[in-house]
Amino acid sequence: MTTTAEGKMATADIAKLAIAGLLVLAGIAGYYYLSDSALILRVLAVLAGLIGGAVVAYFSTPGREFAVFAGEAVAEVKKVVWPTRKETIQTTAAVFAFVVVMAVFLWISDKTLEWVLYELVLGWKKT
Repeated sequence: MTTTAEGKMATADIAKLAIAGLLVLAGIAGYYYLSDSALILRVLAVLAGLIGGAVVAYFSTPGREFAVFAGEAVAEVKKVVWPTRKETIQTTAAVFAFVVVMAVFLWISDKTLEWVLYELVLGWKKT
């Protein structure tokens, strides 16, 4: 990243990012300005603002660094070994079974503590 001696971003990069933000805001403003127009034109105004902002932001140093980071993230995701459908179903079933067992355990614990507290300690009988 291009920085000054104080570690701040270069003025050109700040200007580019500000222009990119203004383009996005212009696209959103266009959506409301075109409120009487067809929905497709309103959506295109927002998309044009987003795409224009992204293009301008890309030409800043932080924008290029982000693009490199995003590319590396995609490469890492491609390296992941994703579970098969069978493994996913088995894991989901195990989690579901554990939740049911814990629910029954907590219900039994609750009823036991209720019985001990109300019947034995306090002597209150349910009617």
